[in-house]
Amino acid sequence: MRGFRKFLVRGNLIDLAVAVVVGVAFNTVVQALIKDLITPLIAAIAGKPDFGTLTFTVHKSTFFYGDFVNALLSFIIIAATVYYILVYPAARVTALTTRNKAATERDCPECLNSIPIGAKRCMYCTSEVPPVPAPREPNTDPRFGRMRHGSP
Repeated sequence: MRGFRKFLVRGNLIDLAVAVVVGVAFNTVVQALIKDLITPLIAAIAGKPDFGTLTFTVHKSTFFYGDFVNALLSFIIIAATVYYILVYPAARVTALTTRNKAATERDCPECLNSIPIGAKRCMYCTSEVPPVPAPREPNTDPRFGRMRHGSP
């Protein structure tokens, strides 16, 4: 019983439960937005008073494509919201963090551990590491059609 209690109060499980509850609430809000605002707007353009009841019949079978369009719109709005509010900003932060880390660290050629870029010896294997060459300015060679700054 003690192990089960530990499992229930772990931080990740509580975070997951909160995320699910917030996700369900967000889904309810999006469903209401689709049903009450977007669907009537599209239905007004299409000339039908209730977009959710759009149907067609084939051999006495009725297909409710209005419900499918509602579900498709909900999916697109939820996916776009999750992407632009969560995924895209997180990817940007990760890219910035990685870029800044790459500029301050490098790998030791002997043991492949990350060491500071200005280190002369690896702090893990104590081998000497060659200095990092200074970064070159891109496309400054006159042979490639660009001249250096201050050149005539």
